[in-house]
Amino acid sequence: MPSLSDQDVNPRADHELELAARHLIRAACTVRNIHDQVICPALRSRLNRRKLQNMAQRSITIMLAFLVALHFVQPAGRAVEPRPAAVAGFDTYIARVEACLATQHQAPSAFIAPADFARLRRGELVIEQIAPPAGTSVPGAMLHHWRGTAFVPGASAADFDRLLRDFNAYPAHFAPQIVQSRVLAQNGNHYQIKMRVRQHHVITVVLDTTYDVSFAALDPKHHFSASRSREITEVDSPGTLGERELTAGQEHGFLWRLNSYWSYEERDRGLAIQIESVSLTRSIPTGMAWMIRPFVESIPRESLEFTLRSASDALRQQANQIRRTEP
Repeated sequence: MPSLSDQDVNPRADHELELAARHLIRAACTVRNIHDQVICPALRSRLNRRKLQNMAQRSITIMLAFLVALHFVQPAGRAVEPRPAAVAGFDTYIARVEACLATQHQAPSAFIAPADFARLRRGELVIEQIAPPAGTSVPGAMLHHWRGTAFVPGASAADFDRLLRDFNAYPAHFAPQIVQSRVLAQNGNHYQIKMRVRQHHVITVVLDTTYDVSFAALDPKHHFSASRSREITEVDSPGTLGERELTAGQEHGFLWRLNSYWSYEERDRGLAIQIESVSLTRSIPTGMAWMIRPFVESIPRESLEFTLRSASDALRQQANQIRRTEP
């Protein structure tokens, strides 16, 4: 029997996934019609129409969430790993991002990107998506770029620097996402670290990750840090006797690359902290993009927001402890 080429297999898998999606959407519409035509009259005395509509909407949301899971776990017929052109496109984009940050970090006046400081002083997080410029190409992949900013009253750049360098404490500061963290090597302000990360977005994924992390400062009140992924490996059956790292040909493409950049400056009797994350993940089949792209794109946003909020909370707790011990 002749074997199928990659070009033959992948469109077929994508087509089957799209057919499954259409069946699920049709079923969701049927559920909504049942609510409107049958359940509503029968239960109108007990439940109002808004509650029933919410029930219908939740059923659609659950079905769309299932599509996201199906997209990642369905067999693609070949190794799910980034194409060389996608990696090259990511590296080119990263070079542009790092060049902008290097310029930004040369002067205190524009050390962090502009943010709404009225909101920050109220304790809010400011999260924004950064659209790659026209012409950015990562074939067979998706590029995600997000920025988040927070403000912690009473904290200093030195406080946050100590917190970021305390890698062994990451499982406490960033639980439940970071399960394990340790330093593999250190040379001055440069570290190589290994972390086990647990992500739960519709399905639970555990990844063993290795990063190169560096720290620098413009002056005592303006610091910055960069974390660049060296290796990301998906773990099957974590925490069991059957635990194993999947090979490149067995992984599902949940996360191929992840770089994170912190900038933090003292101002207004506190510390403004800003993080940018750029990641590369598996692409979405063309026919499916309109349905599940919002779910897939929400994952890096939620991850960045969790990281920023957890770091802010840990820094705030640290600053409060220091104030309590001061005479």
